[in-house]
Amino acid sequence: MAVVNILWIIIQVLIGYNLVLPFILYLCSLTSRKKLYPSSINEADYAVIVTAYEQTSSLPAVVNSILRINYSNYLVYVVADKCDISNLYFDDERVVILRPPETLANNIKSHFYAINNFRREHDRVTIIDSDNLVHPSYLNELNKMFDAGFLAVQGVREAKNLDTTYARLDAARDIYYHYYDGKLLFNLGSSATLAGSGMAFTTQLYRDCLERKEISGAGFDKVLQAEIVGRNLRIAFTESAIVYDEKTTRSDQLVKQRSRWINTWFKYFGFGFTMIGKGIGNASRNQLLFGLILLRPPLFIFLLLGGLFMFINLFVSITVAFTWLVAFILFVLGFYIALAKSPTDKRIYQSLINIPKFIFYQVLSLTKARKANQHSVATQHYHTGENETTGER
Repeated sequence: MAVVNILWIIIQVLIGYNLVLPFILYLCSLTSRKKLYPSSINEADYAVIVTAYEQTSSLPAVVNSILRINYSNYLVYVVADKCDISNLYFDDERVVILRPPETLANNIKSHFYAINNFRREHDRVTIIDSDNLVHPSYLNELNKMFDAGFLAVQGVREAKNLDTTYARLDAARDIYYHYYDGKLLFNLGSSATLAGSGMAFTTQLYRDCLERKEISGAGFDKVLQAEIVGRNLRIAFTESAIVYDEKTTRSDQLVKQRSRWINTWFKYFGFGFTMIGKGIGNASRNQLLFGLILLRPPLFIFLLLGGLFMFINLFVSITVAFTWLVAFILFVLGFYIALAKSPTDKRIYQSLINIPKFIFYQVLSLTKARKANQHSVATQHYHTGENETTGER
């Protein structure tokens, strides 16, 4: 009986710390000094890799936004995987359209198809999704972090669309993760987690980390960040390097996308144990904190489990049930802090009342997660009043 009680306590602690960790990170950040990075005068040579799968309708918009960047030393490589490019044309010598002869259906393969077809040797690569738009100062802001000595940088993916409740809640989720897993984690001496796009690396680091890796399905960013931090290098974060990301607008779209993301977490969360072990062995704050973040389940999972444990404790221990209540209050406070400390549209606040519905569809995603990678690798995006889809992996 004692063993069962100990296991019950351990399980509750493993779930409960996820509720209070954001607030703890926030308190710790109050004592850390924010470092300012001066503007760069060195225009390093960038390869801007844009990956598309099946759909090309959004490519003109993203490429044109890149061509409006206040920067001169870069080329854009559009990898149009399994796409009809007969009507795809850009009257600018900085744009290189690549169509692989065989279907790749894989982010890393698309990236290396571009790398292996570089027109010249580029110092750095940055990854952009086909549904993104890029802020004019994007490359200049990345340069500040590279010039400070970092070899990998994650920018911010702000919402491009807030036209539905799902898009607004998706944006709220992104703000939460950018604040805690990006800004605060980096300011505390660890690394920002990678978000799949809006990120940049020295070309050599990207090749060293992934060139010999065989990775199927979603989640290349999980492997990449584990490779980088595993070398005890830090992934820098800058909220000034902005890409605008298309948010999910429909429930069926949300379920398919989240099922792949959940599948990815179950596939790669074990990296967290390895990272914590390295952090202890190397006395590395970078690796130790990053490992804790990698072990954290998706938001809805620990929220539902925490609610279940609090309910059970109403019949087992009122004191513990009250402790769970305090943990939930701290989580809500931490979530609010992330929104309040970020440029958050008022429509996002108004959408928060629909969080239970959002969680329901993510539970539905969980039931489909096991076979998620057997479905299409593209996320289709729908726009109000338009018949448009974009291929995002």
